Amino acid sequence: MKSTAIAHPNIAFIKYWGNLNQDLRLPVNGSFSMNLEGLATKTQVIFREDLSEDILILNEKEEDGAGLARVSQILDEVRAASGIQLKAEVVSENNFPTGAGIASSAAAFAALALAASKAAGLDLDEAALSVLARHGSGSASRSVPGGFVEWQMGEDDKSSYAFSIAPAEHWDLADCVAVVSTGHKETGSTQGHPLADTSPLQAARVADAARRIEICRNAILERDFEAFASIAEADSDLMHAVMMTSNPALFYWKPATLRVMDSVRNWRAAGIPVFYTIDAGPNVHVITYREKMAEVSKMLKELEGVSDVLTATVGGAAHWVE
Repeated sequence: MKSTAIAHPNIAFIKYWGNLNQDLRLPVNGSFSMNLEGLATKTQVIFREDLSEDILILNEKEEDGAGLARVSQILDEVRAASGIQLKAEVVSENNFPTGAGIASSAAAFAALALAASKAAGLDLDEAALSVLARHGSGSASRSVPGGFVEWQMGEDDKSSYAFSIAPAEHWDLADCVAVVSTGHKETGSTQGHPLADTSPLQAARVADAARRIEICRNAILERDFEAFASIAEADSDLMHAVMMTSNPALFYWKPATLRVMDSVRNWRAAGIPVFYTIDAGPNVHVITYREKMAEVSKMLKELEGVSDVLTATVGGAAHWVE
């Protein structure tokens, strides 16, 4: 009883930050993202009769504690749905930095949801897989469908899931991830979400979310890069403003983060089609057209403090592999 699945991290353009329900990871607002082809998590799940406890091996290192507990929570849901009582060995690997604001948990739990359900003999549809992945990491709900993805906040557990609004080939965009730190961030997203409501700015961010979502959806569907750039940067800045004014405050940015942001704004003013967006971490996602990917990547590598640039085009859905 085993299965292997691959899922891509995603980069959010309208951000997820803050929950209505922490346990179920029901978000306070909807969000948008695109999957990142070329960056991936590969996860194998094997239900074994000889295990007394679940085992998690991440990037060739056995994990315990909170990470294992989150994985076991998803496995418990799969066991309850399938009637299987066996414990599982989970082997997962990323080809990009883990825990550094590049949505490693999103890819990990999307891959886990698919691999575990397949290994247990379940045939879940995309919405059910998105819900299952969301229970491990909210953003993982968006790594289940392919291409450009909307996560609707929903009204309850079953109605809060993600779906594709356009396939990967809809818009030939690329993400150049300026890596300024590969270290594991001190405060992960799971610990950060409960702090959102301590910021006086969170209520305003949430109240304006429907307007930003509408602008973002239209920009994607109409392939309007200028409108897309404007709303994505504003939304990213707004989320980080909430983080910085929370109690305790969360400062993810590094000096090199600000250097990249400033450079991107200057490049766009000079006519280069680029914009930035930053998840919960210091690394900067710089969005451009695929044809400009190599040029933008080279420019980013020349900036002080940028140790590497990861490149990705628009990715497909989480998928099962033999």
